[in-house]
Amino acid sequence: QVHLVESGGGLVQAGGSLRLSCAASGSTFSRLVIGWFRQAPGKEREFVAAISWSFISTYYADSVKRRFTISRDNAKNAVFLQMNSLKPEDAAVYYCSAARDYPGGNYYSSRAYDYWGQGTQVTVSS
Repeated sequence: QVHLVESGGGLVQAGGSLRLSCAASGSTFSRLVIGWFRQAPGKEREFVAAISWSFISTYYADSVKRRFTISRDNAKNAVFLQMNSLKPEDAAVYYCSAARDYPGGNYYSSRAYDYWGQGTQVTVSS
């Protein structure tokens, strides 16, 4: 079992930055892939970014490449999402999620993830 808690959301002007954190507790955190998804009102949940336990692989949605950076600190059981140059269309509830790390896993899909946090709201004013 893995318990995930997000923090760091808030209100920011377009062009600004926010840093989201995901604190994890439970078993074998370092052998998981941790992903961030987001869901805006009336829209489906969409993939944002993910990082493998080994740090070898990171994954980004095209819409956030070169603006968002995902990182993790296994010693602290934490994953971070640094979001720069925020746009109004980035506004959503952001969810942290955890998946088992295995060869060939499709970590762009929410179906790969077994555990989810409650989410943190990000609002971007224009």
